[in-house]
Amino acid sequence: MQLPISSFYFKILNGVNNLDRADYNLEGIAPNKALLVEWLSSKEEAKIKELFDWAYRVKAHNIGEKVFLRGLIEISNICSKNCYYCGIRGGNPLVERYELTEDQVVAGALFAYKSGYGSIVLQGGERSNSSFTKKITALVKKIKEVSGGKLGVTLSLGEQSRDTFLEWYEAGAHRYLLRIESSNPDIFRKIHPVDSKHDWESRVNSLLDLQEIGYQTGTGVMIGLPFQSEEDLAEDLLFMRNFGVDMVGMGPYLSHSQTPMAKWNHRQPPLSLTLKMVALLRLLMPKINIAATTAMQVVESRGREMAIKAGANIIMPNMTLTQMRDKYLLYDNKPGVEEDAEISKSKLESNLKEMGIEIGWGEWGDSKAFFERQ
Repeated sequence: MQLPISSFYFKILNGVNNLDRADYNLEGIAPNKALLVEWLSSKEEAKIKELFDWAYRVKAHNIGEKVFLRGLIEISNICSKNCYYCGIRGGNPLVERYELTEDQVVAGALFAYKSGYGSIVLQGGERSNSSFTKKITALVKKIKEVSGGKLGVTLSLGEQSRDTFLEWYEAGAHRYLLRIESSNPDIFRKIHPVDSKHDWESRVNSLLDLQEIGYQTGTGVMIGLPFQSEEDLAEDLLFMRNFGVDMVGMGPYLSHSQTPMAKWNHRQPPLSLTLKMVALLRLLMPKINIAATTAMQVVESRGREMAIKAGANIIMPNMTLTQMRDKYLLYDNKPGVEEDAEISKSKLESNLKEMGIEIGWGEWGDSKAFFERQ
């Protein structure tokens, strides 16, 4: 059913400047793909800045101006998948594989907790063998125990069976990020092997499982793939909105020299394209969580902070052991691989303070969209 277009959305997409307080209620809007494409294609700096300002105001009105920090722990670079774009793909023989011990993971979680972070993210290569899934269950329970239940836990560990998702949820994980990478099945097939392990429909079904179990469910896409158009990106925005996700982590596509996609002709688009995706998604989904991802730092040293000013509200500082960081390289030139967790933390805090951005210390920063959907 076609929903009515709100006055705010109509004004923004048509370049009208006079905004009323009532316009910040974006419920029941009907997106216009052609206008999304127009914004994504725009090269007018003043118009783009205006879009970012609008998105920030929408964020501030709907979910506040705070930024919430998620301490990122990259638990393992062992992966069963062979995605053509990823540096830790299972078929890359040049990667030195590692897996953190339970004590190492818990130590990273405690560092995040004692530093005032409300949440952590456990991220790693995709595996579904029993020993790995049981280890994650034990880790989630242990992290909840040592933090007195105060540390929120997000998982980003790829596709799993519904039973595994449920087991991890019951252990205490309450958010899950599973990126679709592209809402276009044809593009998905170009960047993944065509086999049962890399199936677009399976990825969508996993997202549905996560929603039904009760996770705050997140997804995301790569921006600026060699054969990707503004129309494809507009469809990505519409996919995320129509799916009703609670959080999004998306960023620029960055190549890795040890992957099949490294040989493809690719010119890195400016960060503004990623920031426009963040801003437009904020207008489409005003109450979700949107992450300012690490990949943005590769394009611009303060790319994450720029994304916050364009409507994002989540940053994930790296808590991984320093000696392991250069082994978890999804793309080349990953920033901060030689820093320890304390340096990563202090740099980020300094940058945010300089920009006048408040941190939500000790808060989970859950998605307001999730609770409204419930």
